[in-house]
Amino acid sequence: MISTPLSPSDLSATVDAIARVQRPDGSIPWYEGGPVDPWNHVEAAMALAVGGRTREASRAYAWLAQLQRADGAWHAAYRDGDVIDATLDTNLSAYIATGVWVQLLCGAPDAEVRAGFACVERALGFVLSLQGEDGTVSWALDAAGRPSRRGLVTGSSSVHLSLACAARLADALGVPHPEWTAARERLADALRTAPHRFEDKRRWAMDWYYPVLCGVVSGADAFVRLAARWDDFVVPERGVRCVSNRPWITAAETCELALALVRCGDVVRAVEMLDWAQHLRGDDAAYWTGANYTDGRIFPPDEQPTWTSAAVVLAADAISGGVVATVLDSTR
Repeated sequence: MISTPLSPSDLSATVDAIARVQRPDGSIPWYEGGPVDPWNHVEAAMALAVGGRTREASRAYAWLAQLQRADGAWHAAYRDGDVIDATLDTNLSAYIATGVWVQLLCGAPDAEVRAGFACVERALGFVLSLQGEDGTVSWALDAAGRPSRRGLVTGSSSVHLSLACAARLADALGVPHPEWTAARERLADALRTAPHRFEDKRRWAMDWYYPVLCGVVSGADAFVRLAARWDDFVVPERGVRCVSNRPWITAAETCELALALVRCGDVVRAVEMLDWAQHLRGDDAAYWTGANYTDGRIFPPDEQPTWTSAAVVLAADAISGGVVATVLDSTR
């Protein structure tokens, strides 16, 4: 087992910080009084699960199940159970597959996992209804029901991981869905060979490392991809820029790069990334979104999102060879 810069008590305190923000209905907003979106909600729920907060994680998935639409999707954002962004985002809807796979790996009861799997089947029905013949998945339907013209590299890479987790989950439950693997392979081929089919967001770090993190690009190609833009995004001793031409580093992007490095087998640099993120740890064990690396100012000054703290917990778990390492291996 590889040690991390965080002790078990450090990690437990961060998991507790996430749990404190969870509402009585099970939803996990970005922060007190903030919005809830399905992707970040699942990210936080996974951190609760690997951190031993199994009851809270179960409540999070129960909340999702209650709000799932008949077509299998979720809206992009909620507040107090009300829809505040009616967009139907394919990546946000698919991510429950990754979350329920984590639930199974963390030992959730069979009945709970199977109930979550039913949500996964409906969610992926929606997602794959928006996959084109060229393999790409439209990133969303807008409030009027119109599909986006192109996919997103980051979102599509995450869908790729979710499809892989869903297939592993299906096999474990004895309900195979070979079409999910076929759809994942078509999506991966589009991501690797047809970048013009996706929105150009190369300024964002996520478009750089997400294909590696989510298993679209692997082996020697993954090292080549990360090396190609390492200096554009990585600020030594501080972390990863969110956007290549802005002096803003973020804890989530830094820890997600750590996850990509774990998937490559580069655990030494993954530990380094996690260590660099610690200057964004607050006194309450929750993490600030980011900071201006030129002057150290926290920005936004009052924002400690649950999903940022979750990224730290998940990176530490992966580095230690925990459940998250198994999730990253799901695309092999």
